[in-house]
Amino acid sequence: MITRRNALTLAGIGLVAGGGFTLLRDTEMGAAAGLPDLGAANAQDAGAIEDITLGDPNAPVKVVEYASYTCPHCATFHNNTFKEFQKEYIDSGKVHFTYREVFFDRYGLWAAMVARCAGADRYFGVADLLYQTQGQWARQGDAASVAESLKRVGAQAGLTPDALDACLQDADMAQNLVAWYEANAEEDNVRSTPSFLINGEMHSGSMSLSQIGALVDDAAS
Repeated sequence: MITRRNALTLAGIGLVAGGGFTLLRDTEMGAAAGLPDLGAANAQDAGAIEDITLGDPNAPVKVVEYASYTCPHCATFHNNTFKEFQKEYIDSGKVHFTYREVFFDRYGLWAAMVARCAGADRYFGVADLLYQTQGQWARQGDAASVAESLKRVGAQAGLTPDALDACLQDADMAQNLVAWYEANAEEDNVRSTPSFLINGEMHSGSMSLSQIGALVDDAAS
């Protein structure tokens, strides 16, 4: 389980992780991966980022998942539980589901950017690919290899090479996403991934269908 001790903080001069680990602002890393220096980006605007949702907004139970694309426990939930959860609870009208990305490292941020650039109608399809192949792209040793792997995932979703390059070079989007994440994490006290806010009550850890289903049923009663 990943905790906020490793979470990103957005400094005035760029995007930096706790412990002094420089992310996209690192010019050598950024150049190697074809990515921008965030220090040159405009001011962050968390309001520019929209929630990604599924289901009926009027459903009696609201579930907000906080997850990172580089979190193994998040991959376990999405690979083993989410499809059945969607079928039984979201598609049936019991749950309105919101997915919010958490950024503990630059690779998770880049993955979220690719998924969002695919558009809302293709977002969860890209999310499935990212989680299914997490052990391949997220564990590579250098930023350039990760960026190329993420571009291949985006290509499977129908994004062109030019669109993918533009997406991963969008420093404004990157900064806005991090500002949005930080605002959400502060408001909802997100300390680990995956975390599930179910009708306002926070629960942490990857869950089986029976576990999260019981929480949803309790919230609905």
